[in-house]
Amino acid sequence: MDALHAKYPFFEGARDAVAGASASLPALVADDAPAVERARERVERALREGTVEPAAGAFGRDAVDHDARAELLSYPIARILVSLLDAAPAIDKYAAAEAATARERIEADLASDDALASTATPTVDLQTVLAEFDLETAVVAEPARRGREPTDYWVDVGAYLRLADPAWGDAWRLVNRPLADGAVRVDREELLRALETAIERRVRDGLPFELSDDGVIRSELAARVDELRRLLRERSYAAPVDVVVPALFPPCMQNLIEKAERDVHLSATESFALMAFLVGIGMSPDEVVAFCAATSLDAEGIRYQTAYLADDRGTQYPPPTCETLAKLGICHNEDDHMRVAPDPLGYYEAAVEAADDDLTDWRDAAGVTESAEDAVPDGGHIE
Repeated sequence: MDALHAKYPFFEGARDAVAGASASLPALVADDAPAVERARERVERALREGTVEPAAGAFGRDAVDHDARAELLSYPIARILVSLLDAAPAIDKYAAAEAATARERIEADLASDDALASTATPTVDLQTVLAEFDLETAVVAEPARRGREPTDYWVDVGAYLRLADPAWGDAWRLVNRPLADGAVRVDREELLRALETAIERRVRDGLPFELSDDGVIRSELAARVDELRRLLRERSYAAPVDVVVPALFPPCMQNLIEKAERDVHLSATESFALMAFLVGIGMSPDEVVAFCAATSLDAEGIRYQTAYLADDRGTQYPPPTCETLAKLGICHNEDDHMRVAPDPLGYYEAAVEAADDDLTDWRDAAGVTESAEDAVPDGGHIE
């Protein structure tokens, strides 16, 4: 079975491979095949950490030892599990995690040097990914200097409007983009962000769906679904600490804030981790906008993302664990802080609990009101 299909199971070729495999999903579930446990892990890691990467990092340099068949077949079984959960937050988290993981793999593939890369792990090029979403003629690379890879691309306006979400911020509005001959200019990171959206939509398409096996699969997967449902309740409605003391933030969050204050653009993963943390400690969208006023983060994009993350009981999407953030290069385990807690919210909760009772909430010190538009503190954030 093609390992590339296991790596990108939402590709059309992967779907055909599953359909042509000598495997019955009901039989796999009944036999508790390795793909079933991997599917459960796939969904669990999506709910917990915003990734579907195997915990052992099977798609790294050790991919030659990985079971590509189990990995590929775990994808349709994971979709069954998510359908049985039948909860919008689970579908949202799962689709976003599949897309985020795929983007990381695509970025790694594009950055790999064919002469040095391991032959055990197949890779995709950008044209293959574009063709997968019928974009091969809609996206054209701008000529680069000899010997260098393109860094900018021109996207047909129609394709751009389908892929770009205006809620991402003013920078994505068509009136603010370079436009020539019916095409919009984007850089490599922006193109990958748009492709991540296309992947998420494909993964989400058709979820949840009704099973047509007379309840056999539902019965066999009942215990795993119950386990995932408990996890979803636990992770979906984490009670916020509801006090904002930046000096007690975990080092990884402080690093992201400092990076944004230097006017450095945060990646989609970095922005998600920071927004999920700030919402998770009880900040409203208006408060997050005020907090980030002096950073590279766009106010409209913040409002959209934080409103999506939040509900009236905390955050629907807790930030990834320290382990995942470390793999992404965001967490560096300063002062061995992973021994304090395995995730940023846990670290902050422990820090607040250990601090003196007389804590000054940043919102009080900064004079932030219900509407950040009415009261944005001078200079933005944070002391």
